[in-house]
Amino acid sequence: MSETTHDGGVAVSDRPSPDEGLSAAELAAKYGLAVSGARPGLGEYVRQLWGRRHFILAFSQAKLTAQYSQAKLGQLWQVATPLLNALVYFLVFGLILGADKGMGQEVYIPFLVTGVFVFTFTQSSVMAGVRAISGNLGLVRALHFPRASLPISFSLQQLQQLLFSMIVLFIVAVAFGSYPRLSWVLILPVLALQFLFNTGLAMIMARMGAKTPDLAQLMPFVMRTWMYASGVMFSIPIMLKGKPEWIADVLQWNPAAIYMDLMRFALIDGYGSENLPPHVWAVAGGWAVLVALGGFVYFWKAEERYGRG
Repeated sequence: MSETTHDGGVAVSDRPSPDEGLSAAELAAKYGLAVSGARPGLGEYVRQLWGRRHFILAFSQAKLTAQYSQAKLGQLWQVATPLLNALVYFLVFGLILGADKGMGQEVYIPFLVTGVFVFTFTQSSVMAGVRAISGNLGLVRALHFPRASLPISFSLQQLQQLLFSMIVLFIVAVAFGSYPRLSWVLILPVLALQFLFNTGLAMIMARMGAKTPDLAQLMPFVMRTWMYASGVMFSIPIMLKGKPEWIADVLQWNPAAIYMDLMRFALIDGYGSENLPPHVWAVAGGWAVLVALGGFVYFWKAEERYGRG
């Protein structure tokens, strides 16, 4: 473009830019730019997670190996820790407080050990989930990957740890007269449902812990209260006999109690279906699906905020 100046000369001016007048959003769309760390759609997010499945498995195994690497007994502490907890609870609740009401020792001891091992699975998944983002900020800020990989990986780590512990649980059950039978097959769906529940809960806690790191200091008290309310050391129907029925119902329908009782029913000969609330499998599945899907969506909605600020 040219124009004549006052002295008769010709001045040449720059052509207007083809991007002139476009907003930042229009410019980004024109040149295919995207916000760094933007949250993908839910379907795309699931696809990205599936693509990182090998990382999730390897990360969980590495964390499991490193967990007791400084201890002389190493991986044996995976089994020894919940077993020692069960021993302490037996001394306090079984012998001193008589929490084994209505159950002989051949039922109560496997009942107690199963409760401790199964509840520890949920407890450890929750505590690992709280720190999944806040405790791995270096990784979150350095690499681009779906952040849900972390709480899922930590839940998988706790599942692997429980599977090691199950060997001891089987030995305890057999030692007190509960021999392998067809009901032991039910252990697999119980573990699958509890893993789904734990993973969803870990993702909920991961988002909350990313925003409020102090939550990690509060959660041990919450988990201890949950443990005492879930019948780890006693049978809820027997212990609350004579109390208002709704109290026992509330405690029995809580997911920790549901998964413990299903595992006990599958594993222990003297623990029959009369100890289970009605429609227990439907409730167990409902808790697993509700918390897993709800936790996943809740975590995904804050994907672009993790590791910032």
